Amino acid sequence: MTHDLAAAVEYHVVNTLGWNDLRPLQREAIQPVRRGDDCLLLAPTAGGKTEAAFFPILSELSESPVRGLSVLYVTPLRALLNNLHPRLSGYASWVGRDVGLWHGDTSDGERRRLLNDPPDVLLTTPESLEAMLISRRVHHRALFANLRTVVVDELHAFAGDDRGWHLLAVLERVQRLSGHRIQRIGLTATVGNPDELLAWLQGSTPAARAWVISPVAAGTQDPDITIDYVASVSNAATVVAGLHQGEKRLVFSDSRAQAEEMAHELRKRDVTTFVSHSSLSRDERRISEQAFAEARDCVVVATSTLELGIDVGDLDRVIQLEAPRRVASFLQRLGRTGRRAGIPRNCLFLATREATLLRAAALTRLWSQGYVEPVQPPPFPRHIAAQQLLALALQEGQFGASTWRDWWGDSAVMNDGDAVLAYLRERGFLAEDSGMLFMGPEGEREFGRRHFMSLTSVFTADPEMTVLHGRDELGSVSPLSLSTRIDSDAPRILLLSGRPWAVTSVDWRRRIVQVTQDHGGGRSRWAGNSPDQSYELTRSAREILLGADAGVTLSRRATSALADLRLARALDVDQRSLVLQPGETAVLWTFAGTRANRAIVAGLDAQGITASADPEAVRAQGVGVAELRSLTETELVAAATSAIALEAVEGMKFSAALPEALARQTLAERAIDVPRAVAVLEESILISPRPG
Repeated sequence: MTHDLAAAVEYHVVNTLGWNDLRPLQREAIQPVRRGDDCLLLAPTAGGKTEAAFFPILSELSESPVRGLSVLYVTPLRALLNNLHPRLSGYASWVGRDVGLWHGDTSDGERRRLLNDPPDVLLTTPESLEAMLISRRVHHRALFANLRTVVVDELHAFAGDDRGWHLLAVLERVQRLSGHRIQRIGLTATVGNPDELLAWLQGSTPAARAWVISPVAAGTQDPDITIDYVASVSNAATVVAGLHQGEKRLVFSDSRAQAEEMAHELRKRDVTTFVSHSSLSRDERRISEQAFAEARDCVVVATSTLELGIDVGDLDRVIQLEAPRRVASFLQRLGRTGRRAGIPRNCLFLATREATLLRAAALTRLWSQGYVEPVQPPPFPRHIAAQQLLALALQEGQFGASTWRDWWGDSAVMNDGDAVLAYLRERGFLAEDSGMLFMGPEGEREFGRRHFMSLTSVFTADPEMTVLHGRDELGSVSPLSLSTRIDSDAPRILLLSGRPWAVTSVDWRRRIVQVTQDHGGGRSRWAGNSPDQSYELTRSAREILLGADAGVTLSRRATSALADLRLARALDVDQRSLVLQPGETAVLWTFAGTRANRAIVAGLDAQGITASADPEAVRAQGVGVAELRSLTETELVAAATSAIALEAVEGMKFSAALPEALARQTLAERAIDVPRAVAVLEESILISPRPG
């Protein structure tokens, strides 16, 4: 096996790992990565992306005399970093190099050790990178002087939200500190726009050569996908308990509350069950993931925490409660199976509601047609620009009022940087002296040294109550879970880690809940809004209602329930129509998705018409909806901006560092899909009474 890896690396691949050859992705990545080209390595979950990037990087390290930090390996999850650390450390030891780990759980002592003796490779998160940059204990230029490569794992998970903009902006600052361009390598599952995603990752200084590397897998067996309709979580647990006994099964749920309910129901049926979601404590998640990786006849119920590349061993089955809202998420989950010879990739959808049955069919229809969503960074990251300017003031102490753009070049994160900077200066977040900007009194009050940690993260989590069993932390729940009065006659029972817990005391000031184990039923709640449903998925649902095939196997129950749903919804989808009746609600069946319909509602509101919407339809009181056809994109944006509540502005991280009008506009532009709304309103609209 000779593929131009360093001799020592190739020796260990063959003799330590026992590999006879590399996968196509791993072979094709060697030369571009070793040359220093920017790359996007694209493959399904468990497709060998980590080794495709790391083996050629390791080959370069083995032949370089330079010691110290050469590679940053960035992921969105601490759990993924913990999972990767022993694996990459083992690889690095082949050539006498070391790998360090730095994230929010890393102790102060370990951080000091890493700074005193930097590793060759550092595994970290964007938030920890930011913390390094604004820390006075870190000698930034010395630490990053020899940095050559940044690997961004699960790039699609970053690029779709503000953490991606934050990551790009931080990398621009790191690159400026290093004094030279840094190679960028992205690892991603299947996406609909890989070339655009790679260009986005490259930032302000693209490499001379850049490659999307995505070899087509040969001889892949068609996956086994079935949709079933079970009507309740209890019935779903019965199905899972009865099917595929003796196998390792991973059940995905898109809500923490439903994951807890499902785990509890499975345990009631004597199924060995583990749970993983973001509100469980780190220790609880680690116990579950380790036990599940080592077990055989068991089930783990998880939210998207196990969608990304955390290794939980070989799986036999993936089961999806309800349905995700993105084809890309489905592909990630499907890719968890089929790793062993003779076991095809598989997924069983168990829908408990008609709406999620329809969504599952719409999703698989898109998948069967080869559609995958493009990953689109959120537009207008003005609040991230504000955060970056303030963080730079902490990092450098002061920076030039006329040279600040040098830190980010022409990165899109600073497209509105001039307006943001002007406001920061006007309001005293930044002060100026002799052409230099530094943290001003208002910035010191909001984000200064005592509060600097708020600048390291670009998202705000809803406040939750920590749940303790004695001194052991189980996880956290929303205060909504404790809305029932606690007394001896009616104890509040929480579900956490798939087990019932009786609440014994609540310390609201410290946000701590004490519990003891119970044997009854209960529930836990978490705050959060339903994710938006895309135009494409909603239109696919319309096609399913019109009789289109889902592209996968439907159980007898699912077929019957879908037939009933088509019959009940026939009038809604026979044509795209506006149904008006005097004194009744007008219904515009758009099937345009959440964001487009939200724009239409904003336009109605601007006309004084009360309206509401879901992904399929807009409902309005009174006549006048047809006039919306004349609204322009500018008018819809203005209407949506005026509809943004002050509470929403205050809930956006760093909104205090933006003018209120600009903050409102940012939220509005992100919340609506104006082009699709205008297109829908320009289509043929029929005004007629509802028959019968």
